Amino acid sequence: MEPDDQPMSDTDDLPSSDDTAKRRQVLEGARQAFLAMGFDGASMNDVARLAGVSKGTLYVYFPSKSALFEALIRTERRQQAEQLFQLDDDDRPVSEVLHDLGVNFMQMMTAPGSIAHLRTVIGVAGKFPDIGRAFFEAGPQYGWGRLSHWLDRRVAEGRLAIPDTQLAAQQFFDLCQVGHLKPLLFATRDQSTLAEIQTGVAQAVTLFMAGYGVDRKR
Repeated sequence: MEPDDQPMSDTDDLPSSDDTAKRRQVLEGARQAFLAMGFDGASMNDVARLAGVSKGTLYVYFPSKSALFEALIRTERRQQAEQLFQLDDDDRPVSEVLHDLGVNFMQMMTAPGSIAHLRTVIGVAGKFPDIGRAFFEAGPQYGWGRLSHWLDRRVAEGRLAIPDTQLAAQQFFDLCQVGHLKPLLFATRDQSTLAEIQTGVAQAVTLFMAGYGVDRKR
């Protein structure tokens, strides 16, 4: 049997004008396969079957299973981040914007699919560091950067006093995760309710504003 990380010679379906659609089709098949079977359990044959393409077509777009998984991570993390970080520049209170961001972030992070995805990445990152790097860059690092830029503008307006907005962004997201992510990750609880998430995020915002807020009324 041919290893999944070795390309096959069958390239009967070559890239054409529908490359983008075909690539999305392959990534959707990969998402289903990895979610159902994990990285080690899913084969390129499984991905091809679920994507509805030949194995040769699969290797035209991705040279190996690890490269396919890395591409899937970067695509999904970036799409989620783009949806999550719709931060406005209006005069809403900083605490309200952070609360909405935190709740949306935690709903995304605590979804069963996200937990399963995170477990898979943690499990393979030691063997495939590029996969771990892809997840980190397209997920946490990208999110920290987006929030940091928003915080920079609030500092410039005099609404926050933050010496290091990159660090503050990391602290905010970490505060939101307290009591939720690790219990779910290690399967000591099944889910977090919306009410629990809202309560935890409200406490995170309170702590954040206590440390960096200037005008508490805003």
